[in-house]
Amino acid sequence: MSFFYIPFYFLAALIVFAAFFIVKQQSAAVVERFGKFQSIRHSGLQLKIPLIDRVAGRLSLKIQQLDVIVETKTLDDVFVRLKVSVQYKVIREKVYEAFYKLDYPQDQITSYVFDVVRAEVPKMKLDDVFVKKDDIAIAVKTELNEAMMEYGYDIIKTLVTDIDPDEQVKQAMNRINASEREKIAAQFEGDAARILIVEKAKAEAESKRLQGQGIADQRREIARGLEESVEVLNKVGINSQEASALIVVTQHYDTLQSIGGESNSNLILLPNSPQAGSNMLNDMVASFTASNQIGEAMKNQKSKKGE
Repeated sequence: MSFFYIPFYFLAALIVFAAFFIVKQQSAAVVERFGKFQSIRHSGLQLKIPLIDRVAGRLSLKIQQLDVIVETKTLDDVFVRLKVSVQYKVIREKVYEAFYKLDYPQDQITSYVFDVVRAEVPKMKLDDVFVKKDDIAIAVKTELNEAMMEYGYDIIKTLVTDIDPDEQVKQAMNRINASEREKIAAQFEGDAARILIVEKAKAEAESKRLQGQGIADQRREIARGLEESVEVLNKVGINSQEASALIVVTQHYDTLQSIGGESNSNLILLPNSPQAGSNMLNDMVASFTASNQIGEAMKNQKSKKGE
């Protein structure tokens, strides 16, 4: 008798055990009764009728990511590969639609991504694809949301994570970029050289101006000194002609003394005659003597007229 009850108790334990099942966090279980939808169970310990109800399937409510690689052509006939990352999840209130209306959601999402990318990218040039990648991502998200919402899926985010043109195109783009940078560098170097030349010319012009001003000031002071010298000589009874001759002789000797004081100086007297220097000096002395005699004669004539 006891032997008969052992299988019965064992079978009853199995039936009771089969009546309970566990649904994990962030997931949902679909329960069917005789092949027909019965209910959706969420996380926790759940109960079903053994041999009548069964768990037909489970769906994750977590955010999932699907990476889709699309190869297409741009407006300027450049083939490019785009990697589009789609983040999606099953809507908690639409588990029924996600489970029964769509068998392969990832294939469906991939098809929509291909359709949108191959419709948008051929309208853009390659450079615009890099600049407007966010516009492409927004277009993909908008299209997917409209299509997948019906099937119980919410598109959280779409990202264009990679744009990969053909290798030859990338090399050409790098050469163009390098050429542009070399051109800019050459322009900066040219501007720097031009500024240096202009500033150097300005400095030279300023130097010449100051040099000319110095020479003018020097000559003005020399003239003022000569004028004062003549006035001093006039006060002691020497007339202007005599004073001029005396100043010339004095400057001549000062020049000779200055030249003689330099150890590395050379003196060349023209014309090249042995007596040219002495004749010049004699002429100046004679001029000075003649001027003195003329002055004395003029003084005598004035004194006679006064008598």
